[in-house]
Amino acid sequence: MSYLHIKHAHITFAIISISFFLIRAWWASKQSSLLQNRWVKTLPHINDTLLLGCAIYLAATIQQYPFVHHWLTAKVIGLLAYIGFGTVAIKRGKLWAAVAAALCFAYIFTVARSHSAWPF
Repeated sequence: MSYLHIKHAHITFAIISISFFLIRAWWASKQSSLLQNRWVKTLPHINDTLLLGCAIYLAATIQQYPFVHHWLTAKVIGLLAYIGFGTVAIKRGKLWAAVAAALCFAYIFTVARSHSAWPF
């Protein structure tokens, strides 16, 4: 597969990831029993694994790596914050954490587009 195919797959998996996160965060805030479905618990992990796999492939292809290139370091730090806030949003149903996670995702997106740790 070409770089461009993997890049588009990465973008697609990222869109699926944030979309599904927002749905689950909404369900968590409403204490919906839908969160207990097996596919709801499994699908995000499969998608996020594919997302991460594409990210690693892309970084290796362009030979830019976290902790060497600032913009990728910023994406990793943003990802860790996204995971932290997302966990609070889903497990505790906290809407403020869902908003914080969505803002982290927006930051990661803008860093990816600009290749700058300070994209604003």
